[in-house]
Amino acid sequence: MHAIMETGGKQYRVSEGDILFIEKLDAEAGDKVTFDRVLALGDGDGMKVGDPTVSGASVSGEVLKNGKAKKVIVYKMKPKKNYRRKQGHRQPYTQVKITSISV
Repeated sequence: MHAIMETGGKQYRVSEGDILFIEKLDAEAGDKVTFDRVLALGDGDGMKVGDPTVSGASVSGEVLKNGKAKKVIVYKMKPKKNYRRKQGHRQPYTQVKITSISV
């Protein structure tokens, strides 16, 4: 069984045992999280699509860790104007392991 869920403004196709890197959640490592914005459910028989969500469906997971992604360098320059700006950014993330999908 797999599900399409939404969190952090992004959609993910998940099944049990998957490990995801999602936008940072307000949870510590070892906490249980539940995602109730399930857009679609599918298994070997067929697909159930919500309008916009499937009522009563949820995806449960366990937070493995919180961290930061690799650094991205943002460099702005305007030629012949002596304008240069260098800035780094590390996006925070939460690593989640999907434990169950319930209908």
